[in-house]
Formats: sequence, structure tokens, C-alpha cells
Amino acid sequence: MAPEVLKRNYGPEIDIWSAGVILYILLCGVPPFWAETEQGVAQAILRGNIDFKREPWPNVSENAKDLVRHMLEPDPKLRLTAKQVLEHPWLQNAKKAPNVPLGDIVKSRLKQFSRMNRFKRRALRVIADHLSAEEVEDIKEMFKAMDTDNDGIVSYEELKSGIAKFGSHLAESEVQMLIEAVDTNGRGALDYGEFLAVSLHLQRMANDEHLRRAFLFFDKDGNGFIEPEELREALMDEGGTDSMEVVNDILHEVDTDKDGKISYDEFVAMMKTGTDWRKASRHYSRGRFNSLSMKLIKDGSVKLGVE
Repeated sequence: MAPEVLKRNYGPEIDIWSAGVILYILLCGVPPFWAETEQGVAQAILRGNIDFKREPWPNVSENAKDLVRHMLEPDPKLRLTAKQVLEHPWLQNAKKAPNVPLGDIVKSRLKQFSRMNRFKRRALRVIADHLSAEEVEDIKEMFKAMDTDNDGIVSYEELKSGIAKFGSHLAESEVQMLIEAVDTNGRGALDYGEFLAVSLHLQRMANDEHLRRAFLFFDKDGNGFIEPEELREALMDEGGTDSMEVVNDILHEVDTDKDGKISYDEFVAMMKTGTDWRKASRHYSRGRFNSLSMKLIKDGSVKLGVE
């Protein structure tokens, strides 16, 4: 998210920023701005410090780094336009540029990101599959309302128009992202179980009871931990043929105390990891407004109770 989005005053230049973030990730495997909290991410974006020192950046061409740097220019007036991006030497001279392999580190990082999403997606489906009739009644009615052709699945177009009808304002790209996040067979539409998972995501469900139920689904022997073999079996149940290498990658990210298994607290931390950008934007804007208000009050520019 571009810094001007956090300041709630932005135009089409934000798309160049977003494309720059994606380009940065494709070249090194991790996001350019990161922190453990929404406020931390917002502050990192506003600081705008881009790391070109860690691997594999030393092997990336100066032209590529120049393009990323100018796409992630904090000042939208100085940021490249779409036309300038397309005319940049790195894109213009793509056929002449040497094909330098970035090494296994980028591939490994992107694989870990994909696998982590898969584990969380599986957990969301578990929660969705075990909701009570009362809990899903409203969601079931919403599914029926959106499934206008009554074929038992909600297409991209049905979801897009249905979400708008129910008062949620999501961009087309966000609707597409929701479908891709839970569409296990890649057909570009959602069955009822997948729709439930989307609904849970939209509601930002963080109910401890639901999380505990999902954890117990993975913790087959009930010893209070999700162990490597239990994790592998759960992912295979989804139709995959995952090896222990995949499991180890997930454990590397989730198992923070490095005891070789996933505790309930570690599972909850994984499920709650992520950033609600709208919420971050509101928090940042409110913080800026409050800071400014206090400054004006201290300066005597504003009298409490009068202005």
C-alpha cells in the first residue's frame, strides 16, 4: 500500500507503487516493507527504506534496482508513470540483458509463502466445515442469494455483484483474490464450503472456540501439538502429495520456539498473522489526526470546547 493511501489522499499513482512492490517480491522473494503489527508495517512504508543489500540483490542488475526504486518513490509526483515504467531501460532491453539466475533463495521464499497460505486455507476450511447450523444459517442464505443460477456454485461475477449487494465494497482484484485463496480445484468459482471460508475471511473470524476446533482437527493424537506427520497427513487429505520437505518449510515459519512441533499458541499466531490494510489506514489516519489535534491544543491554536 502506497504511503499516500495511509494518508487517505491518493490517485492512480498508487497502482505503480503496488506493481513496484510485486516486482520487488518477484526479484527477492520477500516484501519490501514488513513488521509484526499493522502500525509497524504502516511506519515502515512511510519511512520508505528499501533494502537492496540482502541476498539476492547484489546479483540483480542496476537497471532493475533503478526501476524498483523509482516505482517505490514515496512522493507520487516524482514516481514513474505507467508510460515511463514501460519505457524504462530494464524493460526495453530485456532481450539483451544477461539471464542471471537469482539462486534458490528466491524460489525457497516464494515456496514458503505459498505453502503457508495453503496451511491457513486448510485450517479455514476445517473451521467452516465444523460451524454449527445456527452459525452458518446467515451465510447459507447469502450463498443462495448470490447463486443466482442455482447451480450450487458461486461464480466470480455472482460473488462480485453479491458482495456489492450486501454492502461490502471490494475492488474486482480483491474479489478475484478471495476466490483464488480458497478455490481448491482451480475452476474460478466457489462451492458452498469454499464460500464459507471466504465468509470467514471477510468476517476476520478470530473466535477462540473455532480456532481450538481447527487445531484439534490437526492434532490427531490430542497431545496438544501438531506434529510433522500430523501436518503432512492433513495437507495430503486436501489432495496433495506433500513431502516432509514441505512440512519442514511450514514448521520453519510457524514453530517459533523450534521444538519441532506446532503448539496451540503458535497455530493461533499463524492464523491471526496478516494485515487488514483498511484498518491500518484508519489507525494511521486517526493517529495523525490525534497528534495534530494535541499539537494545536498545546500551541493554543485550538480551544477545547470552543473549536
